[in-house]
Amino acid sequence: MSKKFLTGLSLMMAFAVLAGLALRYGSQNAQAFKGANAESATDEFYAEPVVAENGFAVEVLVDGRPLAEYAARGRRYIEALENAEYEVRIHNPLGTRVAVALSVDGLNTIDARHTSAWDAHKWVIEPYGTISVRGWQMSSENARRFYFTTERDSYAAKLGQTANLGVISAVFFRERRPFTILPVTPGEPRPTYKEEDRTRDQRSAPAPKSAGEAPLKSEAGRGAEKRSVQPYPPPDDESAATGIGRSVRNDVQWIRMDLDSRPAGEIMIRYEYRASLVRLGIIPRDYPRPQVLDRRERAQGFEPRYCPQP
Repeated sequence: MSKKFLTGLSLMMAFAVLAGLALRYGSQNAQAFKGANAESATDEFYAEPVVAENGFAVEVLVDGRPLAEYAARGRRYIEALENAEYEVRIHNPLGTRVAVALSVDGLNTIDARHTSAWDAHKWVIEPYGTISVRGWQMSSENARRFYFTTERDSYAAKLGQTANLGVISAVFFRERRPFTILPVTPGEPRPTYKEEDRTRDQRSAPAPKSAGEAPLKSEAGRGAEKRSVQPYPPPDDESAATGIGRSVRNDVQWIRMDLDSRPAGEIMIRYEYRASLVRLGIIPRDYPRPQVLDRRERAQGFEPRYCPQP
């Protein structure tokens, strides 16, 4: 009987120690998040994320307000507002850092290349953090704003890359790092994890980090690929795309990360002008005037007046 009691007591002690470690770890993450210049977590963001997968969330904001999202055809759609500047707000729900490959119109927002998500340069998001990407990163100090425009005026058309207009895509990769579970009773000192701290996979890449916004650099394809201009039907002036707008300050720096090669989440948003969304049947057509048949049903044969002058 006493033996069973001691065993139960030891399990309770182990649980208490692990709970204490979890609380301590959560406190460290909270302090790290507050220290960064990322956006503060607010109740507004957690109310109902626009597009989320595995807890990740992506919103497209105009004038600081998220655009309405429509679910149709197995996709997510938003209405593009002509000539409006926009930004992409991304939330990390995990207690570890993640790197997100973000493309607009099929072009990486960091270097404007069209690659796989794994090989793409990435933005770094701190644990439980939120970042806003406002434009194409042109240097370590400046970016140029996203804005909705026509296909012909789009940044992709200027680069001859018009095959993937009208889409915003985000693919998330979790950071890998060693962890240690302390024993219940003091024991022999555990070895440090210096070897495990090194990159475990040659496919891992460095990532840039700035005040809440930082790109990640991949050595595998760095400088090795060239933009290939493929023939494609000429762009039109009715469909929405993203232009390259005014220059804004956006400081970034490169950091190294060891990433899990399997994506932790993926989100894609399609955007179109309202007329296109109506033609696709995603939003209802506006009827500001009575329907023709209703008007004709109310028609009368005579009016007690002379013929008016036209």
